[in-house]
Amino acid sequence: MGINGLLGLIVFALDVWAIASIFSAKVETGQKVLWIALVLILPLIGFIIWYFAGPKPAK
Repeated sequence: MGINGLLGLIVFALDVWAIASIFSAKVETGQKVLWIALVLILPLIGFIIWYFAGPKPAK
């Protein structure tokens, strides 16, 4: 596994974490679907946008 494989694995792990956090957020289902779609369609950019502007998990 080269550097590209390692970076891909890191992005995948971060996206899984983002999707899990989106599921636990206290927002409407429609917003959750849109955020999850963004993270799935644009893995790296979607994660960065979610990290700064997305719904945060309930505490």
